[in-house]
Parts: sequence; C-alpha cells; structure tokens
Amino acid sequence: MDDAWDMAYSLFKVWLSIVVGLIVVPAMFGLSLGVTDVYMKILVKILEWATLRIQRGQRDQPSPTAQLPNGIIQRDDGSMAEEIGELRRNWPQSLTGGDFTLCDAFYFCRKGIETIVEDQVTQRFTSEELVSWNLLTRTNNNFCYISVRVTIIWGLGVFIRYCVLAPLRITLAVIGLSWLVIGTTLVGLLPNSKVKDWLSDLVHLTCYRICAKGLSAVIHYHNKQNKPKKGGICVANHTSPIDIVILANDGCYAMVGQVHGGLMGVIQRSMLRSCPHVWFERSEMKDRHAVAKRLRDHVADKTKLPILIFPEGTCINNTSVMMFKKGSFEIGGTIYPVAIKYDPQFGDAFWNSAKYNMVSYLLRMMTSWAIVCNVWYLPPMTREEGEDAVHFANRVKSAIARQGGLVDLSWDGGLKREKVKQTYKEEQQKMYSSTIVGPVSS
Repeated sequence: MDDAWDMAYSLFKVWLSIVVGLIVVPAMFGLSLGVTDVYMKILVKILEWATLRIQRGQRDQPSPTAQLPNGIIQRDDGSMAEEIGELRRNWPQSLTGGDFTLCDAFYFCRKGIETIVEDQVTQRFTSEELVSWNLLTRTNNNFCYISVRVTIIWGLGVFIRYCVLAPLRITLAVIGLSWLVIGTTLVGLLPNSKVKDWLSDLVHLTCYRICAKGLSAVIHYHNKQNKPKKGGICVANHTSPIDIVILANDGCYAMVGQVHGGLMGVIQRSMLRSCPHVWFERSEMKDRHAVAKRLRDHVADKTKLPILIFPEGTCINNTSVMMFKKGSFEIGGTIYPVAIKYDPQFGDAFWNSAKYNMVSYLLRMMTSWAIVCNVWYLPPMTREEGEDAVHFANRVKSAIARQGGLVDLSWDGGLKREKVKQTYKEEQQKMYSSTIVGPVSS
C-alpha cells in the first residue's frame, strides 16, 4: 500500500514539474513553446477532414430531416402603418382617420405567431447553431451516423478532452487562482508606491495568462494602439465570464462588481489589497448615485487602472450585441470600446446561466477543444456636446457590433430573466393608435 502511495506521489511530482516547467513559467513571461500552435494546426486539419466526410455522407445518405437555416421566418422590413395599409388595400370602402377594420387584427396575430416561433431576443440566450459538427457537440439538427472512421475520431477526441486536456487545464486553473490569491495578498502588505503597482500588475497578468493557458485560449488582438489607458473606461460586449481572462491577458484592468461570499469573496478581498478594484455591497448596488460616485471618483484619478465594464449586464450568445445600460456612459471620461468575437468551431464560449451553473460551465470550457477568439481595440470615444447618455451608449454599441460582425439589437438583455416592460407594450399601442386616428397634437 505504501509503495502505491509512493508511486502516486512520484507521478504527481513529475506531472507538476512538467506543467510548471513547460507551461506555467513560459506563460508568466508571456512566452509560448509553440505546442499550442501545433495542436491548433492538427485540430484544424482534423475538423476539415471531418466536415468533408460528413458532407459526403450526407450526399450519399440524405437525412430525412432538413436542417433549418438561421432565420426561419422571412420578415417584412416595413413599418406598422405600411403593413396595415397593405392589409386594407382590398377593403371596399375608403377609410378615414378613426376607422377600425377587423382585418387589422391579422397584423397583430401574424406578429404574435412570428414572435412565438422565432423572436429576436430569446434566440440570443441559446448557443448559436453550427454549420457542421465539430466533433464536440451535436448542435446541428441534421447530424446522424456517417461512418466508422468519424465515430472513432469522435471517441478518440472524447478520451483526449476528458482524460488528457481536462486534468491539465484544471491543474493550470488551480495554479493560476492560487497564485492570484497568494500573490495579491503578499503585494497588499507593501506600502503604496510605484513598486507595489508594478508588482500588482505583474501578479494579475501572470495569473490571467496561466488561466488562459488552462483554457487553451488562442487570442488574436487587433489595433493595440487603441488599448485602454489609465483613467478611462473599457466597455465590451459580453459573451462569457472568461471575457475578463481574455482581456486581462493583454493588460490590467480595475474590475467592477458585487461583493460575493465563499471562494469568490476570498479572491475579491485578496485582489482589493493590491489594486483598487471597485466592489459594491448588495445594498450599494441598488443605489445608482452611490455607484456612479465611486466610479466617477475612480475615473478622475488618472493613476488608476481603466475600469472594465460590460454594459449589457448579461451574457449574449456571440451573435449579437444588446442594449447597453446608460449608467456607464453617464460617468464621464473617455470610453475605450472593445469588440470580442469567439470562433464557435472550437468551443462554445457562451454561458447559458439559466441552464448551467458556474462550475458546470467551466468544466464544459475545460473539455472543449480550445477557446479561439478575436479582440479588436476600437478608437477611444467621448460624449459629444448635446448628446445624452442613451445616444452615446447606442453609438458605442453600434461601433462594437460593426467591428465584431455582430447583430446590433436595441432590446434589453434583462429580458433574459424578466417580463417585457410595460413601456414596450405602450409604445406598440401608441403606434397603432396613430395609425387609425392620426398623430395626436400636444
């Protein structure tokens, strides 16, 4: 029995030495031994072969169930007045203002059925559909058995992902988080100085780089000359909690969020000792003025790190950008927009919080092929004269959507958990009222 424990301990030491020597230490200095590049090239070749084999099999054995394309409803781009006018076109009598016809009800019936079948909001809170199976998850509707070779490759991939990659990535995640807690705690004991700030940045960068290695993250940064600077506010579209790891892997940020308990609380308290992050108590989060004041004070100090904020307030499935909350744009200062776009071919980075808890989600990330994404730093933007916070937020959101190739939606991401606001219903009622009685003069 003692010999078995000695053998296990020896294997653990060898495993830890390999991980630390070949992955952790190079990652701490922002270096790579090229293993990830080789792994990605092999993976791309395998996925290309599997895609061609699946397409050939589908031609030889057509599936009876056809895959539905994205956007199964052909929608008209006309306004409410135009569409109702089209319905009334064959009405025998000419209509004057104030008239109502029963055929108007068909407009609302059709819109309601379209919304039930496919609306613009709820489909943003589910994983985006893949064009072809990535040997990882069967997200395409028409996937079926193709060949023995594809099945063998899939089985081999399951073994590699769960028996090789998952233990390695979990080890790296534990090392990275442990280093974050220990390093920031030790740095926090030092008096405030430039040396402390430098050491704090070093600890944070090394931690996030190790965690990025734990996800096999391949990140392509574009337009680095536009990187957020101190005293500014970095805003980005939000797909996943790992967005923080992706961005902080290339620079340091001051985080904003609610105070948590448990392990997350330990991490937050240790981070706060070395760097001025902005954590709020639950009671403070409900006070918009208190939140705005603390953020405004942080931005006013040009020696503090840029604040990282995700104005959507929830995770969206990597296909679109939804409404930005205006609070971040009322603070003042320079806004540094950042667009993040993940490649779903190698792994689904979207966190569906209604379906998976944080632990389940992270395990799914650590058993995917890799996390591949592009990050674009956009030119800094400031609020124009006479522009209110809402219009400024929409302008920044549109710029991020254009750069990331995402759909620009005006809907509130809060609809993920809440009912439609009464104001949206009243807006539709007013539009119909103005159609039948004409605009009401004030």
